[in-house]
Amino acid sequence: MTIFSERLRMLRRQNGLTQLELATAVQLSERVIRYYESGEREPVVSQLIALADFFNVSLDYLVGRTDDPTPPKRSSSSQEPGS
Repeated sequence: MTIFSERLRMLRRQNGLTQLELATAVQLSERVIRYYESGEREPVVSQLIALADFFNVSLDYLVGRTDDPTPPKRSSSSQEPGS
């Protein structure tokens, strides 16, 4: 089991969600959530972002690069670099 799969399961349980409820909330199938939690599959970036946003944690926390779940602060401007 990977850190990602452990953290996903922990976050889901802390929020009192079933695998089906989480899957529905992030527009995935229950089977996909089951695969992620068992470590059989890993999500693509867009799915990682959806999960991190749903749980309000950072991507780095979700994949085990940090133990700090605090998501980065988003800038109030939507200006892209070089604009």
